[in-house]
Amino acid sequence: MPAERKKSVNMDEKEASSISSKDKESGDRRPASTREKGKEDSKLSSKKDNLKAAEEKKRRLEEEKRKKEEKERKKKEEEKLKAEEDQKKKEEEEKIKQEEEEKRLQEEEERRQREEEAAQIKEKEEAHQLHQEAWERHQSRKELRSKNQNAQDGRPEETFFSRLDSSLKKNTAFVKKLKTITEQQRDSLSSDFSSLNLSKYIAEAVGSVVEAKLKISDVNCAVHLCSLFHQRYAEFAPLLLQSWKKHFEARKEEKTPNVSKLRTDLRFIAELTIVGIFTDKEGLSLIYEQLKNIINTDRETHMHVSVVISFCKHCGDDIAGLVPRKVKLAAEKFGLSFPLSEIINSEKQQPFQNLLREYFTSLTKHLKKDHRELQNIERQNRRILHSKGELSEDRHKQYEEFATSYQKLLANTQSLADLLDENMPELPQDKTVQEEHGPGIDIFTPGKPGEYDLEGGIWEDEDARNFYENMVDLKAFVPAILFKDNEKMSQNKDNKEEAKEVKDGKDNKDVPSTEELEMELETLDINDDTLEMDAVDEAEADDLTKKLLDEQEQEDEEASTGSHLKLIVDAFLQQLPNCVNRDLIDKAAMDFCMNMNTKSNRRKLVRALFTVPRQRLDLLPFYARLVATLHPCMSDVAEDLCSMLKGDFRFHVRKKDQINIETKNKTVRFIGELTKFKMFSKSDTLHCLKMLLSDFSHHHIEMACTLLETSGRFLFRTPESHLRTSVLLEQMMRKKQAMHLDARYVTMVENAYYYCNPPPVEKTVRRKRPPLQEYIRKLLYKDLSKVTTEKVLRQMRKLPWQEPEAKNYLICCMVNIWNLKYNSIHCVANLLAGLVAYQEDVGIHVVDGVLEDIRLGMEVNQPKFNQRRISSAKFLGELYNYRMVESAVIFRTLYSFISFGVNPDGTASPLDPPEHLFRIRMVCTVLDTCGQYFDRGSSKRKLDCFLIYFQRYIWWKKSLDVWTEGHPFPIDIDYMLSDTLELLRPKMKLCCSLEEAIRQVTGLEREFLVKLGLANDKDSKDSSSIREGEAIEEEDEDDDEEGGAETEEQSGNESEMNEPEEEGSENEEEEREREREEEEEENTDYLTDSNKENETDEENNEVTIKGGGLKHVACAEDEDFIQALDKMMLENLQQRSGESVKVHQLDVAIPLQLKSQLKKGPPPTGGGEGDTEIADTMQFVMLTRKGNKQQFKILNVPLSSHLAANHFSQQQVEQEERMRMKKLTLDINERQEQEDYQEMLQSLAQRPAPANTNRERRPRYQHPKGAPNADLIFKTGGRYTYK
Repeated sequence: MPAERKKSVNMDEKEASSISSKDKESGDRRPASTREKGKEDSKLSSKKDNLKAAEEKKRRLEEEKRKKEEKERKKKEEEKLKAEEDQKKKEEEEKIKQEEEEKRLQEEEERRQREEEAAQIKEKEEAHQLHQEAWERHQSRKELRSKNQNAQDGRPEETFFSRLDSSLKKNTAFVKKLKTITEQQRDSLSSDFSSLNLSKYIAEAVGSVVEAKLKISDVNCAVHLCSLFHQRYAEFAPLLLQSWKKHFEARKEEKTPNVSKLRTDLRFIAELTIVGIFTDKEGLSLIYEQLKNIINTDRETHMHVSVVISFCKHCGDDIAGLVPRKVKLAAEKFGLSFPLSEIINSEKQQPFQNLLREYFTSLTKHLKKDHRELQNIERQNRRILHSKGELSEDRHKQYEEFATSYQKLLANTQSLADLLDENMPELPQDKTVQEEHGPGIDIFTPGKPGEYDLEGGIWEDEDARNFYENMVDLKAFVPAILFKDNEKMSQNKDNKEEAKEVKDGKDNKDVPSTEELEMELETLDINDDTLEMDAVDEAEADDLTKKLLDEQEQEDEEASTGSHLKLIVDAFLQQLPNCVNRDLIDKAAMDFCMNMNTKSNRRKLVRALFTVPRQRLDLLPFYARLVATLHPCMSDVAEDLCSMLKGDFRFHVRKKDQINIETKNKTVRFIGELTKFKMFSKSDTLHCLKMLLSDFSHHHIEMACTLLETSGRFLFRTPESHLRTSVLLEQMMRKKQAMHLDARYVTMVENAYYYCNPPPVEKTVRRKRPPLQEYIRKLLYKDLSKVTTEKVLRQMRKLPWQEPEAKNYLICCMVNIWNLKYNSIHCVANLLAGLVAYQEDVGIHVVDGVLEDIRLGMEVNQPKFNQRRISSAKFLGELYNYRMVESAVIFRTLYSFISFGVNPDGTASPLDPPEHLFRIRMVCTVLDTCGQYFDRGSSKRKLDCFLIYFQRYIWWKKSLDVWTEGHPFPIDIDYMLSDTLELLRPKMKLCCSLEEAIRQVTGLEREFLVKLGLANDKDSKDSSSIREGEAIEEEDEDDDEEGGAETEEQSGNESEMNEPEEEGSENEEEEREREREEEEEENTDYLTDSNKENETDEENNEVTIKGGGLKHVACAEDEDFIQALDKMMLENLQQRSGESVKVHQLDVAIPLQLKSQLKKGPPPTGGGEGDTEIADTMQFVMLTRKGNKQQFKILNVPLSSHLAANHFSQQQVEQEERMRMKKLTLDINERQEQEDYQEMLQSLAQRPAPANTNRERRPRYQHPKGAPNADLIFKTGGRYTYK
């Protein structure tokens, strides 16, 4: 939407108005006719003409109004259709979005239902499996009990034993096997028993069975063998019962009984009683006695709670009649019938139930007590953390041990409550924790996703949060087979840790179930000496074994791995430093996991990550992200890297040297990045910081500040590490105050501290603007762009322009152009140019505001306004490009940049200090914006003159004393000047010193004075200094009158043709082309009148180009172009020749015969009075018509009359104008002769340039040399006109 320059007066209207006014004046001058009829006819005809003109004007206005209404109606319809389409599109998008939302909700509901169904199916399967196992166990026990109770009737006779093997060797071997009974030996032991005669070895067999080291899973096999013994040998059961009693009597004396042996023995005798080997009376009494002893000795410590739980789980249904809550719920939910205990009646079960419930009651009391103690310990730890910042190792260890034991106790209580079908006790939470501790930690608790600000968020912004928290899930993309080694290693490591914790009595907070605890305890060796093994020695042995195995595996892999994979890994590691964004590093992680996941390659990767170049600190966040991404599949990468970094950190801290600071900073920065990815523990990071603060000097200061700048904010704003971090920060600040550090270190410490814990800043109250002002700011500062200029203009036109407040605010927003993006300034100029057509005063106010702001910037001259001043200068240039200001405004502003506040004597000025070079930048900004359009006519000459003065200003700045060898003139200013001048005048010869620039300025001023005729006498220069300035201004005004209109027109056209690529589009270029053609058609007469000056300019341009011009090479395209040009010119001439051009003759030529009479004058009539009367009169010729014959009559009109006085003054003005033009023409002739002379001298001195072949086809018009006939040109020979 290019803007149009408004013309001062339309040419047609101007001619019409001038003709009508002069006709009116001539009508007033004509004498009254003798005939009234002619007068009436003329009045009637003039009235008819006026009526016709009024009707025509009215009809034209109505037609224009109708067209305008039609255009507005079409525009409204288009806008309505567009709005409907937008509304329809918006509804479709909302519908699609709603459908997608419904589909997503439906999918979530279906997924939830599927999960619920899967959970129900799984629960149902577990219930059925539990039901089946219960019936199978019940049936097998029932059958075995019936066999054992009827064993007396089915025992073999003596003849049966004679057929069996009674050898000593086999029988003793069998008896030894009974000491190590396992479920896997059931069949072999059964077959051996069936073939041996053990009549003489019953006592030894009983002793072996009682002393056997059984597991829970081996009890069934032992019960089976005891049943075989009981069914064959009658004396086996009494001996076994007596042996058990002796065994239990001996165990009472043990101070630390073996819990695993106690658990298996209690279940063993219970199973023997259930299957009928022992009678109910003997077996139940033995079981009750042992269970009572265990419970009575364990009412306070509850160390044997696992024994009671195992008894209730395996034998509680038959011995005590227990029905677990899990079984009861499954029976109620799925309608299953579990078998009832029929072995022992309810009267015998009641004492066991009472005993177990008493034990559960004591267990719940113990749990509540430990719960209160744990809360007290946590409260004390919080107080210590709040006061000191950290806990001692002993206290921390004590807390972990107590919390582990509490978690175990809680899990055991829950298991026993389920087995006894009892409710868990209520464990009240400590409500005073938050009140005592205060709201300090809550401030730094992260809020909802996306609510991260500088005051309370862990991360600086949303991008940082996504970078450190949202990682690619490799397990979702990579097959599980590729990281199975990692799972095995993690499982082995977990098993070792769990076993170690069971041995030491230390467990994680995630306590396993009772079954898992039993299986873990069964895997351990039951010997007491193995339980006393030192954990440290075991860990060292494990580490040593691991290293040896790793080395062996590495050697095997290197031997088996081909060279192809090695090349792939080497190429991957070489390309790793090029992964400088999230996508590349995530892709690298997936590639490594897919193609290179071997132990040796992982070690190579860790080595490559650890040896990152110390200069490439930008890679550390991405390397840390790589480690965090690989961690779920390759945990050893993070562990190895962290251990290497810890070792390197300790090495640098212990060495205490003052070298390799970059390596040290790299190490601590890497630790900080891994901490933010939670690969490096927060406690270890804070321990590193504490080590640095303990020796807070030299490089340790830089390392501590680097660590805080990397992860200090994360540690300070994380609830777990906030208190300790704050204490360490305060300690660092106290050390800074106590120690006399260097200023550089002081700055580093303060920056690190305030980065972690910025001081509280009062929130600035945002100014609330009315909705209309917010909408205007949105249109200008957000929506406006190259593409949306038309749309924004339409919205601007709809604003309430009748309200002064809205109009003033819009003008203020446009004047404050520095609030807009620098690259969008031209869009505001474009918008303003389109808006001026509807609101003309807006453009005037905006231009005035911009000029005022530029002047204010020069008067204030504060560096904080530099960006604002640059934007205003850029905006002024764009306003010229869009025809909002004239070239005179631009040049006036440019001269003010190099002259306002500059002292003529060269002394320093507060408005333009010597070291300030910002005005040079302002000039370059304006010239870069619109200087390319000053390339012809008077604008070109003005720019050439300004560049000469500008060079003098630059060299004057360079010559000041502030620029020395140590503080040279800024080279960027030189580069900026060279770029600007290269764009405007690439062939211009630049000045090399201040003296040369002054000489050029002096020569330029002398040349203009010579042209004005004010410097012919050298002695009169000083006396005419005041006239000199006035003459220069007058010459500028004359120059503007001669070529101003042409220059503005050409400059406007040129600005349209040479529009910068970034400011326009194809549509804008087409519109500018149409406007340019219309303007050329309107101004055809004016351009024709100015051909002479154009030809002179072209000749001058030819002379300057000939020295180094390009040589023309004839081609076929030239022929086609010239033929097309001739054809076009011919068609244009033929078209214009057919037009009837009506020339309005304002002055009627006087016949020749009357001219001689007028020159001779009338014959004298008398004395001096007549001569005086004739001298005081002016002769007019009156033309009358009689029939077809014209009659002329000479009239003497006195000079005192209004008609004669006006005509006389007009003749005097015309005569003075002709004389001035005559003088200028003679000056032009003298200049042409001087240029011809110089050209001749130059042609003699240089080799003649090749002729321009482009001019041979159409020879130019050569102006005749010599002085022209001024009388012939200006007709000063006394031509009179008839009025």
